[in-house]
Amino acid sequence: MRDAELTRQKILEISADEIHKKGFVATSLSCILVRCEVSKGALYHHFKNKMELGYAVFEEIYTPMFLELWQPAVEVNDPIEGLCDFFTAMYTNSSCDEIVCGCPLNNLCQEMSGVDEGFRLRILNMQQQLNQLIAINLQRVANQLRDDIDFSQVAYFIVSTFHGSSSLSKSSKNKDLFEKVIKELCNYIRNLKSH
Repeated sequence: MRDAELTRQKILEISADEIHKKGFVATSLSCILVRCEVSKGALYHHFKNKMELGYAVFEEIYTPMFLELWQPAVEVNDPIEGLCDFFTAMYTNSSCDEIVCGCPLNNLCQEMSGVDEGFRLRILNMQQQLNQLIAINLQRVANQLRDDIDFSQVAYFIVSTFHGSSSLSKSSKNKDLFEKVIKELCNYIRNLKSH
């Protein structure tokens, strides 16, 4: 990678961390500059303004990271158990602080989707990609599942329940609530199987 590409990548990664910790609005470009050890000119060489930087973080860091996180869970032979293992590992292996901080992508979605059309469209695109990833992989094992399943609807329900449990834990600062909702979500997912 060239120096300019490395600098751009460093700005994106540090910005992603800052946005996760503080939210988009509260993230300051001056703090990013200090952490990146780059000049204002270097930042503006790559991004016209904070909004463009935020879009790039969303598209190049958060969206691929999020989709890659879900991919192994649904692409295994049994996506039902894959999803349950994925969710269970999340509450088992994550610290209380990690769960209470919330999902970086979910945090940004909640903060920015209602106030900026550019973010809203990017969020919608990412949600559609995730929905399709889950729905396609459930459809792949349709012969093992109940006949009455609308795969897209089920995929949206799984994701919204997951995000809801994350938001609930964050607002209550309670990891146990996350675990309880996730266990119930796994019961729902397992009940998709034909008996």
